[in-house]
Amino acid sequence: MIQKNSKAKEMHQVELMIGQILRIGVIVSAVVIVLGILLMVIQGNGGYPNGVQPEGFVAIAKGVVALKPYAVIMLGLFLLILTPTLRVVVSIYAFAVEKDRLYVWITTVVLIILVIASIIGYFEH
Repeated sequence: MIQKNSKAKEMHQVELMIGQILRIGVIVSAVVIVLGILLMVIQGNGGYPNGVQPEGFVAIAKGVVALKPYAVIMLGLFLLILTPTLRVVVSIYAFAVEKDRLYVWITTVVLIILVIASIIGYFEH
């Protein structure tokens, strides 16, 4: 009985952590996007010529360092996309703690699909 209670408390902690990850991820990405919008208003443009945008992580990072508004907004969107993926990673841990092998495998497959889809999407454009 003590072991079940301990496991329940640990799972509750994991659920709280997942909630915190989602909340923090959305807040941080929203703040970054708003900062990008403010930079755009202050600078009067997106930091790139019309029809040009940063493509790839390196270009976005260089644009953020140069305080180019459009790159900052794209970083915020990237963080927003990354948030649920991080939740999947934490879910794998949670299912492993529960010793639920089936859901560990299913969630791992979901993570692999997310990663592959991201890589394909990156190289498609």
